[in-house]
Amino acid sequence: MTFDPSTLFAVFFYGFAGLLVISALRVITARNPVHAALFLVLAFFCASGLWMLLKAEFLSLALILVYVGAVMVLFLFVVMMLDLDLEHLRRDFKKFLPVAFLMGAVIVLELSIVIIRSFIGTNAPVQPMPEEMMANNTQALGMLIFVDYVYAFEVAGVILLVAIIAAVALTLRNRKDSKSQNIHEQVNVVAADRMRIVKMGSDMAAKQDTRGEKK
Repeated sequence: MTFDPSTLFAVFFYGFAGLLVISALRVITARNPVHAALFLVLAFFCASGLWMLLKAEFLSLALILVYVGAVMVLFLFVVMMLDLDLEHLRRDFKKFLPVAFLMGAVIVLELSIVIIRSFIGTNAPVQPMPEEMMANNTQALGMLIFVDYVYAFEVAGVILLVAIIAAVALTLRNRKDSKSQNIHEQVNVVAADRMRIVKMGSDMAAKQDTRGEKK
């Protein structure tokens, strides 16, 4: 009896793919935010396994080290430390349901176009690479990002930077319950505005001392 490696490949592929679909559904259906974050970690692990089967070792390990090891751990700690008002979120769920359906329909349409275009037409790569680069997927990925699509990569970085600045600006807005310091006022402070000299007579000081002794 001969062993067929393609059978083992198919078993692992469909196993990782099935777990990925189930965990992705649980991310959006779990009632507990901590459970949703843990299911997202499982989804990342399954996606990493699929990339490893597709011989994209760099992307597979980067997904584990960066997303699972750093980003998702941070998400999990933030979700556990924040006091989320789940009742308020569930109460306003129906109000945002039409917008959610619209955005979901757009995403499904885009994914359908990508999948249909990948199955209909040529299966050859758009830009064939040399054999030495095909053997090293890290070098091939670097050439694609920093040589062929460097402008698109820079534009994506600028968009992410603007998003981070906007998130920080929205978080640090002036609120009554927030404490902040004004560096401009601290630098331009004048001694006369911070200290006041009060002249008092000697008899008034003596009266204050006698009042303090009586107490």
